Amino acid sequence: MKKVLSIALVSAMALTGVLASTNTAQAAVTNGNKVTVEKGDSYKSIAEANGISISALEQANGREVGGFDLIFPGETITLPGATNTTANTTTNTSADTQAATTAASTDTTTDNTQTQQTTDTTSQATTQSTSTTGTSQGTFKISFYDPAVLGSNMGYSGVAANLSVFPKGTQLKITLSDGTVLYRTVNDTGTFANSNSQQLDVAMPSSSIPSYGVTTASVEVLS
Repeated sequence: MKKVLSIALVSAMALTGVLASTNTAQAAVTNGNKVTVEKGDSYKSIAEANGISISALEQANGREVGGFDLIFPGETITLPGATNTTANTTTNTSADTQAATTAASTDTTTDNTQTQQTTDTTSQATTQSTSTTGTSQGTFKISFYDPAVLGSNMGYSGVAANLSVFPKGTQLKITLSDGTVLYRTVNDTGTFANSNSQQLDVAMPSSSIPSYGVTTASVEVLS
C-alpha cells in the first residue's frame, strides 16, 4: 500500500512540473511605447509582435537601418507609435473588423505637413518625367528611413548616399526589384553609406515604407 501511494505522489509531482513548464513563455514585455527585452527576442520578433517594420524600429532607437541589431535581456526598446499586441492571443473576427476600420480612418486623415511633403515629392516626379532614362549605375542595396522620425525637416524628396559616388544634388532614378520607380535627389549621407558605396537610403514616410525593409534596385543618374 505504501509503495502505491509513493508512485501516485511522484506521478502527481511530475504532472505539476509539466503543467508549470507548459504555462511558462518568454516574450518581450510591453509598457506603453517601451519594450523590455527578454531572452530570445530580436528586432525582427519585436517589430512583428508590435505591427511595425524593422526599419522603423531601428530608426526609433538610433540603429543603422538594415544593420546588425544586437540586443540583450533587460534592455529597453522604444516603439515608434506602434500598436501593442500580446503574444499567443487569438484575434476574433470583431477585432479584425475594428482594426480594419481604424486603419482606413487613419489613412484618410492626413496632417498638413505630410500632405505638403507628398505634394513636393509628386511635383519632383512630374518634373523629371520628361527625362525617364539616364546613365545606369548598376544594382544597389536599398533601405528606407523617415526623416521626420529622426527629427529632420528635409522632407521625402531626398536620398542618402556615399557622396564620393553620388555628390549632393545628383538626381537619381531608382527602380526597385518589384518594379516601383522612385525619383530622388541626393541630399544626405550617413555612416552606412560611407562604409558601403553600393547602398542608398531612400526617404519615405513610415506608413509607406515597404514591409520587407531592405531590397535591391537598379539606379540611373538623370543629372
